[in-house]
Amino acid sequence: MNVSELAIKRPTLVVVVFTILTFLGIMSFTSLNYELLPEFSSPVLTVSTVYPGAGPAEVENSVTKRIEEAVSGLSNVETIRSISQEGISVVLVELKLKADVETVVNEAVRKVQSVRSLLPPQAREPSVSKFSINDLPIISLGVNADLPASELYDELNYRIVPALAKTDGVGEISIIGGTGREIQINIDHKKLDLNNLSILQVVQAIQASNTEFPAGKITNINGQTLLRMSAKYTRISDIANLVVSQMPDGSRVKLKDIAEVTDAEKEATTIYRVNGIQAVGLQIKKQEDANAVAVCEAVKSETVRLEKQYEDIRLNFIVPQDGSQIILDAARSVGFDLALAIVLVTFIMLFFLHSARNAIIVMIAVPLSLVASFTGMTLLGYSLNLMTLLAMSLVIGTLVDDAIVVLENIYRHLEMGKSRWEATVDGVKEIGLSVVSITLVLTVVFLPVALSDSIISPVIAPFAMVIVIAVLLSLLVAFTAVPLLTSRYSKLEKLNRKTLWGRIILFFEEGINGFSRFIMGLLNWSLQHKLTTLGIATLLFISSLMLPAGGFIGTEFMSVGDMGECIVTVEYPRYY
Repeated sequence: MNVSELAIKRPTLVVVVFTILTFLGIMSFTSLNYELLPEFSSPVLTVSTVYPGAGPAEVENSVTKRIEEAVSGLSNVETIRSISQEGISVVLVELKLKADVETVVNEAVRKVQSVRSLLPPQAREPSVSKFSINDLPIISLGVNADLPASELYDELNYRIVPALAKTDGVGEISIIGGTGREIQINIDHKKLDLNNLSILQVVQAIQASNTEFPAGKITNINGQTLLRMSAKYTRISDIANLVVSQMPDGSRVKLKDIAEVTDAEKEATTIYRVNGIQAVGLQIKKQEDANAVAVCEAVKSETVRLEKQYEDIRLNFIVPQDGSQIILDAARSVGFDLALAIVLVTFIMLFFLHSARNAIIVMIAVPLSLVASFTGMTLLGYSLNLMTLLAMSLVIGTLVDDAIVVLENIYRHLEMGKSRWEATVDGVKEIGLSVVSITLVLTVVFLPVALSDSIISPVIAPFAMVIVIAVLLSLLVAFTAVPLLTSRYSKLEKLNRKTLWGRIILFFEEGINGFSRFIMGLLNWSLQHKLTTLGIATLLFISSLMLPAGGFIGTEFMSVGDMGECIVTVEYPRYY
């Protein structure tokens, strides 16, 4: 007894199996994350080190070369490049495709820390990072309020940003633009020279007086108390009254005697505007395993709550960029294409199979296969993104192939006068091997793509694997659900010109027959002129190869989608 006979004789078993698959598919669908693209991480590490005030040559000799020596011992390194600019060193480490990026990042952090003591004391802590699609902000906010610029910046930095950071799924939040508070010390060079002082002495005096360090511990019968000495500035007067130097005559030179100390705002290096209104920008990244759409919705809900909480300062949030809208628009677009494809395939099946009942039997393969595919996506850790949804839209026509072949052969046996049961068993048995072969061919085409190991594999692998899963499930449907239904509900449809439906189908059949005669004539001509046909085919083949070589078809890593955004970059001359 084969699978189809078992399905015909045990209908309850088939119903239970597909009920379970459908239930698991629906549950999996509700748990899948929404993303624009599959998670993608480039095999490139970046080690950035800021060295304030140093020139390119000093940065290269003191920082870049030592970082390069440290990371050269990493495993699976392909190439190492470096950029030394004024005040910053950037070392780019390109890894082999087989490398585990997370492991190499941890190894790179250890290597860089081992040479930290060799770097100049003024150099800041080196930063090791890798590129991931999760590093891109998913939503941007513009913030303004009835506050001075520095107070708004502090309010954001110390209260509002921490509140947003507590939102489920929110990762890093960056503040763009705005001007924070700054204590400015404007030194009078004449007074500095008059007191025989240098700027270096002033800087050292300020740094030495603004310190905090441990001072030991006190132990008694009640326990142990840790001591910490703090000499941090708390008021602007503390800075102004700082003793910079003591003169030979015993007089003291205070900072306010040689400089003007003011509580001011930092000079703006970035200006952020939304719809022409001055604001402070917030760029929000999600956590690695978070749902992008859910995070954006949660952030927008939190902004509404914060606006009510800070109503006294008229806090206002504007959303100039919302990544969830792009994802949802893409999902809706593919979903519409998916529904349209199902409708069109249903009508085509209706015209070719002549029976609404037979067309419905064939179309059952689509929802059963697609819904069950969500279970496979969950098990493989995929998300609902442009690639997986596109795969489902593309595979609809393929999903009905097996069912059509099986049903057509069963229909042929019905025309021989057999009963539904006999026609189904004989039809599936006769065509079974061919159907399996068709499915295996499709699987063999897409499975290597899904298992490939290249830089673009994380993007295209879900696309190929979803097709493989859906096609294999359609084979299961064709050998179980379709025979079960045809053995009970399939029937011969006799066309009658007296009915409207019969006239429509017969008119369609006449058109198909005319097209078939045209194809047969073209085929006969090709067989009678073999050399000419071979020459035309060869010419077309060579011409198709010449299209990329001639520049008519370009090449790029990934196509750039139209996000409905425009970026204008203006570079001023150096003398501005």
